[in-house]
Amino acid sequence: MIPSDSSQKEDEAPIKAKRSKPEEEEEEKEEDVVFHPVKLSRSDLYRPPSAEELNQLKEAESLFHCSLLKMQMEELLKEVALSERRKQRIDSFILTVTELLQAVPESPEVEVSDLSWLSGAVKVPFLLVPKATKGKFHMAPPASVDLIGSYPLGTCTKPRIMVDLAVTIPADVLHPKDVVNQRYPRKRALYLAGMAEYLASSSDIGTMRYSCLHGNRLRPVLLLTPPGKDSSSFTVCVHVCPPPGFFKPNRFHPQRNNIRTEWYTGLQSSLSGKVSGEPPTPHYNSSVLGDLLPRAHLQFLSAVSSQCSAFADGVALLKVWLRQRELDQGTGCFSGFLASMLLAYLLTTHRISNTMTAYQLLRNSLNFLASTDLTVNPSLAEFHSAFQVVFVDPSGHLNMCADMTACTYKQLQHEASVSMQFWDNPTVDGFHSLLMTPKPMIRTSDHVFQLCELVKLQSSCKKLNLLSELMDHSGNYVHTALPFILSLLQRGLGQRIHLLTHSLSPAPEWSVESDAPKHKAQPPLSFGLLLRPELAASALERGPPADSPKAAEFRQLWGSRSELRRFQDGAITEAVLWDGESMCQKQLVPKQIITHLLQLYVLHFIGIKPSSTGEEESLLVVQSYDDLSRKLWRLEGLPLSITAVQGAHPALRYTQVFPPVPLKLDYSFFDREKTSRSLVPKENKPCPAYITPITVICHMEGSGKWPHDRLAIRHIRAAFNIRLGELLKKHHNYTCRSCPTHLDVWKDGLVFRIQVAYHREPQVLRESVNAEGLLVVRDNEEAQALEMETIHKPLLTSTLHGLQQQHPCFGAVCRLAKRWLGAQLFSDDITEDTADLLVASLFLQPAPFTPPGSPQVGFLRFLHLLSSFDWRNNPLVVNLNNQLTAADYTEIKNDFMASRESLPVMFIATPKDKTLSMWTKRAPSVQMLQRVVMLAAESLKVLEHQLMDGSQIQDVRVVMRPPLDAYDVLIHLYPKQVPLLSQAVDPPAVTFSRGVMTSGVALSGGVMPVIDYNPVSLYLAELQEAFGDLALFFCDPYGGTVIAVLWKPKAFIPVPFKTSQVSARRVEVTGEEANTFPNVEAILEDFRVMGKDMVKSVEARTEKWSF
Repeated sequence: MIPSDSSQKEDEAPIKAKRSKPEEEEEEKEEDVVFHPVKLSRSDLYRPPSAEELNQLKEAESLFHCSLLKMQMEELLKEVALSERRKQRIDSFILTVTELLQAVPESPEVEVSDLSWLSGAVKVPFLLVPKATKGKFHMAPPASVDLIGSYPLGTCTKPRIMVDLAVTIPADVLHPKDVVNQRYPRKRALYLAGMAEYLASSSDIGTMRYSCLHGNRLRPVLLLTPPGKDSSSFTVCVHVCPPPGFFKPNRFHPQRNNIRTEWYTGLQSSLSGKVSGEPPTPHYNSSVLGDLLPRAHLQFLSAVSSQCSAFADGVALLKVWLRQRELDQGTGCFSGFLASMLLAYLLTTHRISNTMTAYQLLRNSLNFLASTDLTVNPSLAEFHSAFQVVFVDPSGHLNMCADMTACTYKQLQHEASVSMQFWDNPTVDGFHSLLMTPKPMIRTSDHVFQLCELVKLQSSCKKLNLLSELMDHSGNYVHTALPFILSLLQRGLGQRIHLLTHSLSPAPEWSVESDAPKHKAQPPLSFGLLLRPELAASALERGPPADSPKAAEFRQLWGSRSELRRFQDGAITEAVLWDGESMCQKQLVPKQIITHLLQLYVLHFIGIKPSSTGEEESLLVVQSYDDLSRKLWRLEGLPLSITAVQGAHPALRYTQVFPPVPLKLDYSFFDREKTSRSLVPKENKPCPAYITPITVICHMEGSGKWPHDRLAIRHIRAAFNIRLGELLKKHHNYTCRSCPTHLDVWKDGLVFRIQVAYHREPQVLRESVNAEGLLVVRDNEEAQALEMETIHKPLLTSTLHGLQQQHPCFGAVCRLAKRWLGAQLFSDDITEDTADLLVASLFLQPAPFTPPGSPQVGFLRFLHLLSSFDWRNNPLVVNLNNQLTAADYTEIKNDFMASRESLPVMFIATPKDKTLSMWTKRAPSVQMLQRVVMLAAESLKVLEHQLMDGSQIQDVRVVMRPPLDAYDVLIHLYPKQVPLLSQAVDPPAVTFSRGVMTSGVALSGGVMPVIDYNPVSLYLAELQEAFGDLALFFCDPYGGTVIAVLWKPKAFIPVPFKTSQVSARRVEVTGEEANTFPNVEAILEDFRVMGKDMVKSVEARTEKWSF
């Protein structure tokens, strides 16, 4: 509420503050009046709010989660509205164009097929197939030139400003029978070409191009831009229309024929001359009818909008919503015109009120779309027999959704439904999800595939006997075959998918000096699948019983793949069995179905983006761990009982990039350590295979017997390790090695590292006795690290294991994300746990999407999250187990804003960690997060472009190759000493024996292998310890053979000489001052010496240093 508003009556002028004379003189010179704040009396300041102010407050409280959402929408509307200056430029250009068009010269009358009157420079924007048709044509000045569409209505929005201009062909150019055999569309195109030829000589026109209205080749348009610097600010779209009422609307009924088969095919038929036997041409009819009604539509919409003050804003919001979902452009789109018509329909049928705000209009429109199926309406049966989606205009003659497929409308319904679901969720940023987040197909659909060679659809139309439909679509075989392909895929995929979507062919644009592009010239057709995870991977398609009438239909659909099968319940039914032995094959069952159906019916080669997998390996690890856990629970002979056994390793939540594989060792590859008989690496051999220890936390019960001294507790834990090892060896013959901190168990070719935990130990670590003998409790890093290992990581592992059970592709997305982070050298900055939480947020709060259903789409959304999230101003809240309420979200946000400067740059809040972000406390730094954001954005751009461009080589590894030009020094390692070499993005052709036998089953028992031995990570740790103050070190942990070094900028600032600080520095004396600088040559030599037998070369990029 603004007090100054309430203090003045509506008819009073605002009060001006008193000013000095010079100010008054300046004010007279200026056009704009400057208002100063008014000082109000106490009675004015505390006057009760007016009815209007109360209404605004109530609306903000009841309609918006908070007034912020209202302000955001108001700001968005200001952002997309046209400025007065822009409108003046448009009006000026429209005036110029109108004057030019009214001066179009006349030309002599010729046959329609005679193009000699046109100069060779300008072409006719029409595919003249068949070549000839009857009729006469001549150019003449237009009967009228009128503004139509969104601009005069006030609903034109940025960024793509299109102003529509209707040019009426004089009545004497047309003939009432021109509706037949494309005569009118051809005359329309000729008239457009005549105008283009005349305008081409004018310097008042910038560029001129042809296009088609929403991709409809029967309705070409002329696009004009102003000359000079305004050329990109807006476009004028010139439409050609017949005079109002020139053709009778009943000629365009969906069941009428206006294209004769004999004329179209050039073949004499027995039905020639008999219109009754001709097939109906509903799409052709609606194309011509659409040209008759734009003025009537504008009058209708103007009348409706004059009654509703928020109409233009409501349409603007709906257009933004459609644009973000890529539904507002192309053939069969839900255009801005349809958005206006939808709102007008809801207002005229009183489903919404004229007094509603733009917010309410948008909400009610989406609610109507989500709940109303325009693909079914018994009262419009004649329209539904010809069109898949029906939305009839006020005249009752035109179906405005004639070109829309049922799949596009279902997609629109789905998007509206998803929007309504998260709109009311106070834990979701509704504004950004609804109106600010783009939803391209590649990031929305779980699977995307493309039909590339569209020219092959021509033969498909013949094969499928679609001549009547081809005639109706005027030879556009792509749009003729599309509904059949969609119907076929919908039947074949059935319950496996929630939704089948397809790309909307963009309206082609071409120069006025070029011929109209052929139908095959459009970009590939893309199809998107939204999967049902529980059914999509089923390898068996069970059909109807053998004696059912539907069995023949099932056999016809699947062809040779259909076979009779007997099931365990005794039923004998038709069935199709797909390849699905491994999880990888099961994930690609939809691909097998699509490939089979399209090759069977459409004769098309098809590509689909495959999904990687590693579920079987992870499952083996989890099963082995479950078995060990049960055996630990049953152990007898321990002084204290076990209260909990918890996994604390990424492999146990299915998110380990390369899950541990059971190994069978080749003992001849190793030496043996004499006392413990453990294996040790041989000096002359390559580094042995890396065996990762799988961490398991074993909690012992609390008891008064536990000591209260930190050292004594450690001794007790060491004793437990020894006792556990003895019992596991005795009862299960597992090879065990006890250490003071843990117990390693060699089981099923895997190593489990058991850590004994006592729940009070972190508290004991925080306690100390001061000089006065008082007990002081102070938090410290040691206690925090222990809590992280024994409490937080096991809890995270079990929670994410549960998430994997809900969403089968969660683990695969995590593994792809972490492989990218490792490949780009970010593993030390964004840890495994942090990466898993980032991916978890995509599944727990997917708005405006649905949870990812494939690894590919999950990975793309992960890159988008990294690159677009506002880390500076927002916490990323990961609502594990749905434990956080709306109040918790508000509390987290408020605490975050209050303490922002002291919190980590990447702040991740979870139900157990609302204020500290313990997972990101140490890393990443501001600079590293900026680099992560930059590389994620670039990777996303490259990957999406590659996946959606069938002409490119499909190699996703291109985003896994790090740019090394930013680093100062590169340390190249011998591949022989890199144990994980096989996991590299580009593994070398030469492989090394690593002491592992490829045949045979891994067994428990035997000799303890070399565990957790990775020379690369050990060398990296030594470098960081020795030179961490001078440089940053980066390496790909998954088989990287390069360590990248980046000098810290502050390292090269001169430091006054001190004898205690001369390590790796050289002294320079200038006058009486002695300063030290890093001795780069000596440091590089140290790199070589420390990595003896490991470092192949040190590549110094000297131009990167500055002294």
